[in-house]
Amino acid sequence: MIYRIEIENFYSVRERQIIDLTVGKKVPEEPGRLVTLHDNTDLRAPRVAALYGANASGKSNILRAIAFLSYFIRFSFESPSGRGLPYLKFNTRDMVKKPTILSISFAGFENPNSIGNSRTCPYVYRLELSPILDESNKVLRESLHYRPRASSRLVKILERDAEKNVKVASWVGVGRERSVLKRILRPDASVICTLAQLDNKLAQQFIKSAAAVYTNILIGRLESSDHDIAKEYRKDEKLLSKLNRDVQRLDLGVNKVFIETQRGPPKARFDHAGLDGPINMNLESHGTQQFVRIYPTLCRALEQGGIAIIDELDAAIHPTILPEILRWFCDNDRNPHGAQLWMSCHSVSLLDVLLKEEVLICEKSPSAATKVYKLAAIKGIRRSENYQRLYLGGVYGGVPIIG
Repeated sequence: MIYRIEIENFYSVRERQIIDLTVGKKVPEEPGRLVTLHDNTDLRAPRVAALYGANASGKSNILRAIAFLSYFIRFSFESPSGRGLPYLKFNTRDMVKKPTILSISFAGFENPNSIGNSRTCPYVYRLELSPILDESNKVLRESLHYRPRASSRLVKILERDAEKNVKVASWVGVGRERSVLKRILRPDASVICTLAQLDNKLAQQFIKSAAAVYTNILIGRLESSDHDIAKEYRKDEKLLSKLNRDVQRLDLGVNKVFIETQRGPPKARFDHAGLDGPINMNLESHGTQQFVRIYPTLCRALEQGGIAIIDELDAAIHPTILPEILRWFCDNDRNPHGAQLWMSCHSVSLLDVLLKEEVLICEKSPSAATKVYKLAAIKGIRRSENYQRLYLGGVYGGVPIIG
């Protein structure tokens, strides 16, 4: 569970924006939707976080911050040095001279070295990147803290500074590797990613955690093609079988999806009732194509646990199908490991089925800076309100102002 994010000087986010999804014990129970953050707390957070706002209001950039942190922890050591990290600062003369700050709070195991029977507790990962005019690839600070049950405050697991000085807790297991770490740690690479190269078990465990972020936002990579999607289904027969189960349940007009590999690269082909032969993916409806593309991301998060981050989940997908996808994340049978969904969308009909704790609003100021706030934070909002009507009426903000 990700329950708190801080973003500053990252794409369209100028001033620090804090997204805190935590819900107190006074909020009514919502089984499967508002779930306990970790052991030894009454605080809860939603399994679904839906970002609403006008076009270019910054919804995608909020999601991109999570995807970027996952990329940085996993791949920054492998990336070519000096090329520049794949992100942008707020594009004004004053902001490119300032650092970028990203912080994420999440639930993790109290004993990371023995996760099988470990209780859970809060963690905070924080990253500060240098001003572009200073060094475009420099990490000023990187830290990972947690708060075990016996502690009343956050406890350091590891910290590094701009001079590549690294401090770690004694139990992390950095002994003889320390001198090697100092030598190979690059100013533009994560210390966690670097420690993983030295076979540090704890670092490798956190790499696995970062890999549990499944997203259609590609950081530092080219956009995937339909051939890439077909290859993914070809490699995983169970994934293809589950896709066929759900395309039939959701009445997409498809009897079966299969992968053809006889001529050229693999292609997704679709059998329809009433047609004499299969048709290619590029001839399917936009909605069917979109569902087939995002399905692996949703399925892997639900099967393995973690975070699904879907930008524009509602793009071309019928509004009656969207609530069903959200229900997957609130169903313990479909979501046995407690996966969480972060999404951006424009489908206002979905507001009829979302809780106010599940909705985030993005607005862009006259200076082009993104502001984000919870629907539940708006004073006086009631659960009985018609969220769709009031949102479209501009009561909550986050809608285009035409003219």
